[in-house]
Amino acid sequence: MTDMKELILTIVHPLVSHPDEVALEVTESDEFYEYHLSVHPDDIGRVIGKKGRVAKAIRTIVYSVKVKGPKRVRLTIVDI
Repeated sequence: MTDMKELILTIVHPLVSHPDEVALEVTESDEFYEYHLSVHPDDIGRVIGKKGRVAKAIRTIVYSVKVKGPKRVRLTIVDI
């Protein structure tokens, strides 16, 4: 799970202007490992992109990584 966290942070840090304010929380449910990504309000547009293209690309990369067991990964970008 820490590898997935590092992957997400490695992708997001170059995109934002305030990399020190990037936060990633992990919760585990019966079906998912849920990653909640929050960034500085000025950077939310950079992470989501036009029509959600950047967010979709990030999710495509993250979801393609194999996770042990039957659980799946879910990435949520939190708008504060």
